[in-house]
Amino acid sequence: MRLSDVVSHSGLAGYAEVALVLFFLAFVLIAVRLLVRADRRELERMSRMPLDDGAPQGPRPGGKP
Repeated sequence: MRLSDVVSHSGLAGYAEVALVLFFLAFVLIAVRLLVRADRRELERMSRMPLDDGAPQGPRPGGKP
């Protein structure tokens, strides 16, 4: 009996398929959130943060993260 026989008969293939579906759903939800976002200026500001040599910025007014 080889190790590949043991692994193939252990019935773990379902876990890999569920994990793939969950990852795909998370990817789609993140992509949709970024593409549908209404405030393009906020995205532009955030995209330039790594290149900004100024003082670090605090949290946004209004208490939203």
